[in-house]
Amino acid sequence: MTDPAELTHADWQARAAAIRPETRLFIGGDTVAAASGEVFSSENPATGEPVAEIARAGAADVDKAVAAAKAAFPVWSRMAPRERALVLYRFADLILENAAELALYDSLEAGKPIADLVSYDLPEVATTLRFFAEAADKIEGSVTATPSDVLHYTLREPLGVVGCISPWNYPLLMATWKFAPALAAGNTVVAKPAEEASLSCLRAAALFVEAGGPPGVFNVIAGFGEEAGAPLARHMDVAKISFTGSTAVGRLMLRYAGESNLKKVGLECGGKSPNIFCADLPDLDAAVAAAVEGIFGNMGEVCNAGSRILVARDIYADFVQRFTALSEDTYRPGDPLDPTTAMGPLVNAEAKARHLRHVEGALSEGARRLFGGGAPDMPGHFVEPCGFGDVSNAMTLAREEVFTPLAAIIPFDSVDEAVAIANDTVYGLAAGVWTSDLSTAHRLVRDIEAGVVWVNTFNDGDMTQPFGGYKQSGSARDKALMTLAEYCQVKSAWIRL
Repeated sequence: MTDPAELTHADWQARAAAIRPETRLFIGGDTVAAASGEVFSSENPATGEPVAEIARAGAADVDKAVAAAKAAFPVWSRMAPRERALVLYRFADLILENAAELALYDSLEAGKPIADLVSYDLPEVATTLRFFAEAADKIEGSVTATPSDVLHYTLREPLGVVGCISPWNYPLLMATWKFAPALAAGNTVVAKPAEEASLSCLRAAALFVEAGGPPGVFNVIAGFGEEAGAPLARHMDVAKISFTGSTAVGRLMLRYAGESNLKKVGLECGGKSPNIFCADLPDLDAAVAAAVEGIFGNMGEVCNAGSRILVARDIYADFVQRFTALSEDTYRPGDPLDPTTAMGPLVNAEAKARHLRHVEGALSEGARRLFGGGAPDMPGHFVEPCGFGDVSNAMTLAREEVFTPLAAIIPFDSVDEAVAIANDTVYGLAAGVWTSDLSTAHRLVRDIEAGVVWVNTFNDGDMTQPFGGYKQSGSARDKALMTLAEYCQVKSAWIRL
């Protein structure tokens, strides 16, 4: 098996020219065309050319997939937890064996740099599957203290059919954060990946069956939100929707649950994360490097991107100078199939237009452009990373989630002011704090309204770390053992002896 990390630019280009992906839906353990026979075109954002014609799921396909998952539920939920774990372990192995193919699909459809997919996304998919495989037999109930003539115990049982709606910015990884704990807990799954990037999830479903997963346990439908996502969220036989995406669509998920069967809804939505740099931070160069990666990594298409960079005025000028130099040197748009590329294109034309619109808006509101902000003379949806200084938190750039490589650097004069700025947002997904003072660090961890707070690092962690937000960033948590509880329901058994 070829190590994907050893493949060259020419190797990836040759593989891209030769791909023949499976484009049909995966329902009941087999590939099937959409009931309507319709397809939609998946576009390569680096070239604007089509990647594949993918089956376009509608309500009839959702019904079929949910029925298959419902029929498979008794088999999977009653399988011994260690047996489910073994399937997930084999699934993880097959993901790594097919990592080059899966990485290529996500690069071609989402524009992600191939090096990022090979070094991070695909290994993390396998890690996530193995983590929850290990947890499959760790789901426990309890026996409570009762009168001597009563036995009372609680059980954690799987919910049933879980709908997983995932985004395009980490196509297979974000989907795995959802379906891995759902499957480990004994649920069956209907996954609906974003229409911009469906191929890797469709392929993964086939690998699940190859790993020994019973047909119907893991189904994948591709298509558009209004045609496939909404019917899935409204379905009366779906027990839970796990959703990652925009706050606006997250609201729709709650509405759909209310309009149907009051299903559980887990939301991981938008963010406008503050990254706070105090004057006493331990290492300015390391801090600047983390700030640059925190906003420009993955083209800024990250829900917890550190897009609001709050810098103490005492170090502001030096910070801005270093930030500008490092950004211009590190993040240059290039072919995502080139392993040396750190910045690929944005996902589509609308994202490119949004980026350019926000650049013009920031200039009109009085922010100072430090670098970038244009569009290079390249095919596809490439933009230049852009940084603005002297930003006020009242400016649109500091308030709206742009989801592109656009940084807003905001000065502050005191820790109290930094906290006030950090919390002055409808979002609360993540935050970063940089300081050498232990008391300041703990105080900011306490006072910042965010689900994840990093200290002297950013966008760091492992599978033990729950990921999710406060406020309009959502209500759910991905990763970590506690996530399993969100895919279970509690039953109380009260027995009179």
